[in-house]
Amino acid sequence: MSFPLLTATAALPAIGAIATAAVPAARRTTAKWLALLFSLATLVLAGIAVVRFEPGGARYQLTESHAWIKDFGVRYELGVDGIGLALMALTALLIPFVILAGWHDADPLETTSSRWRPTQGFFALILMVEAMVILSFEATDVFLFYILFEAMLIPMYFLIGGFGDRAHTGSDENAAAQRSYAAVKFLLYNLVGGLIMLAAVIGLYVVAGTFSLSEIAEARASGSLSMATSTERWLFLGFFFAFAVKAPLWPLHTWLPNAMGEATSPVAVLITAVVDKVGTFAMLRFCLQLFPEASKWATPVIVVLALISIVYGALLAVGQRDIKRLIAYASISHFGFIILGIFAMTSQGQSGATLYMVNHGISTAALMLVAGFLITRRGSRLIADYGGVQKVAPVLAGTFLIGGLATLSLPGLAPFVSEFLVLVGTFSAYPAAGIIATTGIVLAALYVLVLYQRTMTGPVKAEVQGMADLKVRELAVVLPLIALLLFLGVYPKPLTEIVNPAVQHTMSDVQKKDPQPEVEAAK
Repeated sequence: MSFPLLTATAALPAIGAIATAAVPAARRTTAKWLALLFSLATLVLAGIAVVRFEPGGARYQLTESHAWIKDFGVRYELGVDGIGLALMALTALLIPFVILAGWHDADPLETTSSRWRPTQGFFALILMVEAMVILSFEATDVFLFYILFEAMLIPMYFLIGGFGDRAHTGSDENAAAQRSYAAVKFLLYNLVGGLIMLAAVIGLYVVAGTFSLSEIAEARASGSLSMATSTERWLFLGFFFAFAVKAPLWPLHTWLPNAMGEATSPVAVLITAVVDKVGTFAMLRFCLQLFPEASKWATPVIVVLALISIVYGALLAVGQRDIKRLIAYASISHFGFIILGIFAMTSQGQSGATLYMVNHGISTAALMLVAGFLITRRGSRLIADYGGVQKVAPVLAGTFLIGGLATLSLPGLAPFVSEFLVLVGTFSAYPAAGIIATTGIVLAALYVLVLYQRTMTGPVKAEVQGMADLKVRELAVVLPLIALLLFLGVYPKPLTEIVNPAVQHTMSDVQKKDPQPEVEAAK
């Protein structure tokens, strides 16, 4: 039997979570280093998976299949295509930076009982989320994916509600209440979406007699599986609703600003750069592959919702006074671009959407983590409490600027490539939608540059006069992310070579071809 590489990649952080949680209360530093070590080992395994993957090979590779719950036809089936592989690698890449950035975020206060182990719990929960997210990108059994889709909510709930941002302007009681509200709202929204998906998962089993993606695909190809139009549409809506909540798509987005605002900055990165990608990934893997006709039927409405997300998120980002909530609303706008690219039903749009998932994860991590370092120094999330930071902490200001420029998709940085492909793919299929989507670019430039101007330029405020610049640990977090943004902005070929074959399979599932450009005959 070949080495179960995909299982190992997901199992390693789960084992790390257990080991980290078991570290004695007084050995907080040991727990941190242990968590970091397991996250780096997971990154190595993900790198091996990338090397072993053959872009021109079978659709799903490194596959594993074992009986699990035989009476219900549930199997432990894993496999990755180019899209799942790219997002698995992104997750494994970001977690070490999340751990390094949150090195002191869960250190107990002086008044905390010595028997309480918040540090161990914080890093154990991060590793557990990593394990579940990686396995969800690998799962090719619908029921297995559903279990992971729901289970990852539990550690995220405790990370948001139990380890909130300490830079809060109100009283400790008010801060705790807002953290609790944000955590409960996150959990309820996603649980409701998951319960609706569960009904659709059961319905799919009744119709198909299996949860296996490969078996369903074979049955469709042979003609032995056919769904009534109404049945396929209802099942599609059940799956899509859950994924739209997770994504998040307007109007199901309202949990995100609360969750990102109240969580620590590393956990905010975990939410939007890692966990939320499961929603958009699942639209490609499950909605389009399982319900191709229903996906085409719903496309006009979904395109409109994506456009609203782009413009609405950007407009609210412009008006924010809170740095972290501004980044949250910017992410809602960016997820609108991703969903628009997916449902444009063109190869450029879907390739751009997949690249956008990866590049948004890197750029948002860079911007949010630098913002977290800034907020920790000042003790405030309010934009108005800053000014002139670039004069006292030029490296911090410079990295903040690069993260912001990546967020607005400046040419030469990685998000530009993905946003350009999404717009090209959308223009070719829906010209009006492409024109409206470009307003998100203009608004992004506005909210990013205004944020930088208000916090980093102008007279130095007395409260930031003695602000320290980035330290070695913080530079170790930020500089590799910036290097990746530059590299993928100039040379995205390594990523596109992995992603494009998977996109072609998805286009084949929905039986769509790229529109041919209209060229006037020469006179």
